[in-house]
Amino acid sequence: MIEPVRMNVLIVAAKADAETTRLVNEVLAERNVRGLIVGDMDSAAAKVETRQWDLVMGDLSAKGDAPAMLRITRHLFPELPVILFGDKASADLLGDALNEGCTELIRKPIRRKSLESTLDVLLPAHQVHLAASSDDEDASRRYQIAGKSEKFLQSIHLAEKVAPTSVPVLITGESGTGKELISGLIHRRSNRSRGPFIHINCAALSETLLESELFGHEKGAFTGAYERQKGLFERADGGTLLLDELSETTRRLQAELLRVLEQQQFERLGGSETVRVNVRIVSTSNRDLGEEVRKGRFRQDLFYRISGVHIHVPPLRERTEDITTLVWHFVNLYAREVRRKITALDKQMMTFFSQYDWPGNVRQLRNIVRAALIFNEGATLSLDGTPTLTNEIRQNADRPTDTLQLAELERQAILEALRRTERNQVKAARLLGITDRTLREKLRRYRQADERQGRRPQKAGEIK
Repeated sequence: MIEPVRMNVLIVAAKADAETTRLVNEVLAERNVRGLIVGDMDSAAAKVETRQWDLVMGDLSAKGDAPAMLRITRHLFPELPVILFGDKASADLLGDALNEGCTELIRKPIRRKSLESTLDVLLPAHQVHLAASSDDEDASRRYQIAGKSEKFLQSIHLAEKVAPTSVPVLITGESGTGKELISGLIHRRSNRSRGPFIHINCAALSETLLESELFGHEKGAFTGAYERQKGLFERADGGTLLLDELSETTRRLQAELLRVLEQQQFERLGGSETVRVNVRIVSTSNRDLGEEVRKGRFRQDLFYRISGVHIHVPPLRERTEDITTLVWHFVNLYAREVRRKITALDKQMMTFFSQYDWPGNVRQLRNIVRAALIFNEGATLSLDGTPTLTNEIRQNADRPTDTLQLAELERQAILEALRRTERNQVKAARLLGITDRTLREKLRRYRQADERQGRRPQKAGEIK
């Protein structure tokens, strides 16, 4: 479905100025924007933290403490834009409003064109094809997943079909493809959507810490356990637990997980009390778990237990028809940060994008779009003047690649990034458009492959 992004705006209205309120409502309605009106600044300050707002608009002549409302807004959501309206009578508040981080001040009486021009920048709403979406007033239930390719829509359709059940789901795909977004979709479309949605990254913790996080511990269970702590299984009771990168767990912990998943009960570390829960499990992996089972690195019985339904998310290089949709989607999300009104996409840039291999997938595309928004000016989004990945995109755009060569190309890109950053992994990950966790995981795999094949790491940036 092609539709504009649905926005939520909080409006602080002055009762004495019905004309301004009417004009604001009219302009927002024309843009399919949902507005909530409150009568004073103090009420607005309380409302700011109750929902995911896209913009706050307020009249300085409304009752209450405008600077205090701005301070609270800036503290909770530093990047949330705030527009204030003021006239000569409220001139003494203008300086305080600017000092507290007001994004835009509009003089009254407001002209429609001036308001529309401001909203074009702060509330971009280009039409995009959403594979799945919800504009629920509850911020925790709102989501938008952009895409229109057949392969991606098949993954979304399968997620929507399995969501109302309690079947465990395994989501596989390369890093940056959107596995976590789809896991969130499954939870929010399920009968457990009002329950908790708990997420843990299994690759980020050691075995001992992961076990404690999952099952909790009793006071005195180990050094530093000063009080009882509930684990994530308990906290997810009645909801969904996302085990991200489950393939990174040890076989011992996999045995523990199998018992819990089958019986829905366990004991906290250091305790004997049986804790019973009702939790749906969604797991993700950027590896082929079937292959991991065959190699003896993942338990077969656990694999069958977690993969009641298997959803594969295709990499971006296999759904290039989604690239334009995704670029506009990210413009909608991030153009307001730099206050740029984007009306067109540079043709040369889009040609590069369609031919590039995207080793970091959608996450990498998002980072490049944000960089292009920051480092350029004007109404056309382009790569001119954009640092980091521009040269690599251009070098790879015209270079034919074979699917069998992708792993080696990725390895060479990582080695080059490490060389350029003098082996600083955080900087190298930023250069590649991936997270440093993803980079560490790839380096670990390369080391293991080198050890199995008895070869030394390559010189450029050496994998150590």
